[in-house]
Amino acid sequence: MGDVVDLILEQWRRERPDVDAWPMGIVGRVSRLARVLDRELKEFFAAHGLERWEFDVLATLRRSGPPYELTAGMLNRAAMVTSGAITNRIDRLAAKGLVERLPDEEDRRSIRVRLTADGLARIDELLAAHVENEARLLAALGVSERDQLAGLLRDLLEALGDTPHE
Repeated sequence: MGDVVDLILEQWRRERPDVDAWPMGIVGRVSRLARVLDRELKEFFAAHGLERWEFDVLATLRRSGPPYELTAGMLNRAAMVTSGAITNRIDRLAAKGLVERLPDEEDRRSIRVRLTADGLARIDELLAAHVENEARLLAALGVSERDQLAGLLRDLLEALGDTPHE
């Protein structure tokens, strides 16, 4: 049967047999998969009254461990967005009572962002359902296929420089 990318590759083979379009098979599928997953995750979080980015910020703070706080700069690096965007996100989460701003005692030019009790409860109640939803999205893969795919994607991300910067 095949997927849409198979059709695209076949069209290129017909129209330009002199070009080996194999990279399109991988990049095209990764791009299409990212869009499908993004749509599914947006729908999931919307059903729980959150935006995807809100979950990401709350989850980043939660997995940082007690006292569940980071500097705005650390959140910015984790979110890979502009400083203006992270400020806007913090403002919106603070308005919802999910995070609070605190002065950074070590650096007066910086602020720390901490989960409130409501923010901690919200992320803790949603995490298991989120993981179950992601498992549903990956249900077509067996255990060995999941492990192989995770390893291959890790290798590619590392090769492209996407590594932790602590």
